[in-house]
Amino acid sequence: MAPPLFADVAGDVAVSFEFFPPKTEKMEETLWASIETLSPLGPRFVSVTYGAGGTTRERTHATVSKIARETPLAAAAHLTCVEATREEIDQIAEEYWAAGVRHIVALRGDPPRAGEKYRTHPGGYENAADLVAGLRRLHPFEISVSAYPECHPDSPSPEADLDNLKRKIDAGANRAITQFFFEAETFLRFRDRAAAAGIDAEIVPGIMPVMNYASVVKMSAMCGTDVPAWMEKAFEGLDDHPAARQLVSATLAAELCRKLYAGGVRQFHFYTLNRAELSYAICHLLGLRPRQQAAVAAA
Repeated sequence: MAPPLFADVAGDVAVSFEFFPPKTEKMEETLWASIETLSPLGPRFVSVTYGAGGTTRERTHATVSKIARETPLAAAAHLTCVEATREEIDQIAEEYWAAGVRHIVALRGDPPRAGEKYRTHPGGYENAADLVAGLRRLHPFEISVSAYPECHPDSPSPEADLDNLKRKIDAGANRAITQFFFEAETFLRFRDRAAAAGIDAEIVPGIMPVMNYASVVKMSAMCGTDVPAWMEKAFEGLDDHPAARQLVSATLAAELCRKLYAGGVRQFHFYTLNRAELSYAICHLLGLRPRQQAAVAAA
């Protein structure tokens, strides 16, 4: 008889969590409640996103700085090439360094207006690899970059996309964090292809628990992520049943993580959408326990 699905998960995983800067006072309360809930799991870092065209620049900086200042967590700030000169971006990076932030998630970024083709800003960094090299010249930041298991929508081919990832790593990035995906094989095949291309940096799968199926379908279409047909069936009829939807979401995301774990993955990055419950439940199934509780159990 086969053991339960998570029976052999030893808790030997490392996790990180992604948040976005809040727009309202209520969203601010939700964000900090989520950080407080997830903090005891001992994440390697928590990152804060940066809106298209730099639209959340001030809110991102305020949120990251507060995490660095008021929590024991390692804060990582997203930084993009969009709508800014090299000097302006360098100044932002210097302000992060002065605020005690030592980790940057370096991204090309999306065009400020949906549907537009990306163009390098006059006097700006050309792309993410160029940005990584620029950050390396400033300070010894820890630098994460993005990776696309199903190919970036702007890339002419998967091979070109891998070449671009290699340029980012060669420019000095420490790791790559992937776009979200829904089939374990998608990541495992990509990891093998990256290794064959000479990429030896850590590649961390990005996990997106589905809170709203329609929203995820929309996001997936924008970033080139395949939504398998079985997912639509799994969430069918749950629009008016949020608690049941959350249970289904946690089950599917946990099963994805379990398959990745079986494939040798020990690092996970969760796109939390500023909500803690789903990510916390999945981490629990992966064997993670609050640090204090784990210490008591080991005593």
